[in-house]
Amino acid sequence: MKNRKFLPDRERAARNRIAFQGGSYSLVITAVVLAILIAVNVLVSALPTTLTKYDISSSKLYSITSNTKVVVNALEEDVTIYWIVQSGQEDSVIENLLGKYESLSDHIQVVKKNPDVYPTFAEQYTDETVQNNSLVVECGDRSRYIGYDDIYLQEADMYSYSYNTSFDGEGAITSAIDYVVTEDLPQLYLLEGHGEGELPATFSEQIEKENIETQSLSLLTVDEIPEDADCILIYAPTSDLSQEEVEMLSEYTKNGGKLMVVAGPTEENGTLENLYSLLADYGVETCDGIVVEADREHYTFQPYILLPDLVSNDITDPLIEENYYVNMPISQGLILDNATDAVTELMTTSESAFSKIAGYDLDTYEKEEGDIDGPFAVAVSIACDNDGQIVWFSSSAFLEDMYNAWSSGSNSDLAMNALSSLIGEREAMAIRSKSLNYNYLSISDSTASLLKVLMIGVFPLGYLGIGIGVILNRRRKQNEAG
Repeated sequence: MKNRKFLPDRERAARNRIAFQGGSYSLVITAVVLAILIAVNVLVSALPTTLTKYDISSSKLYSITSNTKVVVNALEEDVTIYWIVQSGQEDSVIENLLGKYESLSDHIQVVKKNPDVYPTFAEQYTDETVQNNSLVVECGDRSRYIGYDDIYLQEADMYSYSYNTSFDGEGAITSAIDYVVTEDLPQLYLLEGHGEGELPATFSEQIEKENIETQSLSLLTVDEIPEDADCILIYAPTSDLSQEEVEMLSEYTKNGGKLMVVAGPTEENGTLENLYSLLADYGVETCDGIVVEADREHYTFQPYILLPDLVSNDITDPLIEENYYVNMPISQGLILDNATDAVTELMTTSESAFSKIAGYDLDTYEKEEGDIDGPFAVAVSIACDNDGQIVWFSSSAFLEDMYNAWSSGSNSDLAMNALSSLIGEREAMAIRSKSLNYNYLSISDSTASLLKVLMIGVFPLGYLGIGIGVILNRRRKQNEAG
């Protein structure tokens, strides 16, 4: 039987005391670390989302542009954004976006309104059926309702027979903020009295979003063009203006006025000679008939639906940079051979284009005797005296919703760029929606096979070889040490 040695009571007590002190010390350190972590979490949660989240999405879906920052930072009045949403149904993207607005300015407050609790709240702002995650922006007695469908936009892609989805939350909210705090909005006068067409729905909605107010104008009932007219739009006239009206418009532009004309060939009432004289003053000649393309790369679906080349300009550059195409259906050819230096081409046809004199009565797309050779311009910008400006599109139909859908919205974007150039672009007008469509990576079969060999064969075998080498090397060192 082995003898056991027992520690003296004093030594055993000392060791117990040391162990207790060590345990207490560890407990205190743990408590301190936990307290620090809790404090850090509380501080971080109190920080604005701009400092705690980083946007790595390709479309910068979770970021806001410098344009919004300029608008928000200039606020001097309090703005309330009412978020109409049921509890638990909050859209995370909209929630993130609203958090960024609230963190940018002390003048912005986001208030949730649960329709289950406040069932009649939205009725004072809109007659529409209100969906979850809709918004109301209010400042004083001015307000704007932003429906969920105005935030998530869907546009038909006529080429793929599908829909392109984009997020326009920032554009809609910043536009609404700019609207409710601005009393003097740009005034766009729509000329009437000559069979003008009604503005297409998509283009009209964009004008409203850009906070441009529209009014009707008949030059037959006024002695002069209103002083507050920031721009006059002549949209798809079917009959000619009088000589007196044209003289008023010419005087208006030469005194610094802005004029946008969307006018193509007319079907029944002949040419618009008086209206075209505005172009003739600057050496631009208009052709009879309808422009037809012979170059297959310069038309879509039919030879009269042109795909013109965009000429670099402040109006066209945003579309050129994004590789967008504009289509111009039923266009009139503009010849610039004798044009003055004030005229700038915005869009041109190919060298193979020609104008069919038969116009709407054409029965073939082949060139016939009497047809006029191209190339032509189908959109121009003219610099007038005293900073006046004319932007002219020679197609009355290019803004129609069908043709605009075929261009993925490029047609209306081009027209809005032109309006921005004429009126003067403000920060809230430059925010475009962000695409939510996925961009897929397409690779060839040979590349796919190579990647499979690398991922399934080469890399695993390589790692296995490295592992075997490390093990053998360790055993060799152990044997040498032994």
